[in-house]
Amino acid sequence: MGEWVTVCEVGPRDGLQIAKSIMPTAAKANWIAAMAAAGVREIEVGSFVPPKLIPQMADTAEIVRAAVALPGLTVVALAPNLKGAQNAYAAGVHRIIVPVSVSEGHSRANTNRGTFEQVAEVGRVVAWLRDQERRVTLEAACATAFGCSIDGVIPTDAVVKVAEGLAQAGADRVALADTVGYGNPAQVHEVVRAVRAAIGPKLAKLHLHDTMGLGLANVLAGLEEGIRGFDAALAGLGGCPFAPGASGNIVTEDLVFMLESMGFSTGIALEKLIAARDLLHAGVPGEPMHGQVARAGIPKTFRAAA
Repeated sequence: MGEWVTVCEVGPRDGLQIAKSIMPTAAKANWIAAMAAAGVREIEVGSFVPPKLIPQMADTAEIVRAAVALPGLTVVALAPNLKGAQNAYAAGVHRIIVPVSVSEGHSRANTNRGTFEQVAEVGRVVAWLRDQERRVTLEAACATAFGCSIDGVIPTDAVVKVAEGLAQAGADRVALADTVGYGNPAQVHEVVRAVRAAIGPKLAKLHLHDTMGLGLANVLAGLEEGIRGFDAALAGLGGCPFAPGASGNIVTEDLVFMLESMGFSTGIALEKLIAARDLLHAGVPGEPMHGQVARAGIPKTFRAAA
């Protein structure tokens, strides 16, 4: 209690990538600015992927250029390969995330490479970044670390092996991602402990989905294991287009409510964050909006952490 927890908003990338409509660029930029004004300090604003595969991300470079002008914001973008990382760097991002699926089936569906071919790609990105003038952090995300809708059960030792490979490849940070939301709290305890034992403080955060309704329970398990960084999406949007059955991320508003109620500081003003839902809804009006706090209202008993 009283500790800082970093909440990274991933709605503009993970949330919008499977939206049925394309959010206009100006509307997306305004939405990101509103979340930053609410105190969100890290936002994953998009991904550098071929527009023919994910047309919702075609304007990511333009969005990055707008977001880096926002004071105090760490601008994050996903890139599946070296070319994407080079484009992200050119646009001005502060952090690049390269996904590496522990599941071989999902890895080939998502990046057209096997798992350890993708680990090698992380090494190529790291080597290229080292030669650049501007410092950019490289985060490698172990996707499907808690189960896969293609390959099924993912053994903990397989997650550890991939995480070790990513650390050895030179990734600055490693995240564990429950891409399809199959994880449970006991599993979070087990996997986090095993990965931390293998790579130490390079384990930076959890990326959780709420497919089975266990998202916040898994956050609590992560907190108990000392994790102090979590991804979430406003209104719980999102899911991987290459993972059958993947549904939305944990809801940013609900996560902030829980953390602040417990005494963890996020720096995020909950009322302003909830207000940003209006901009999201206006930009993609056909998408379902999830979230218990927004539905019920902020209770009178709520007190934000100091």
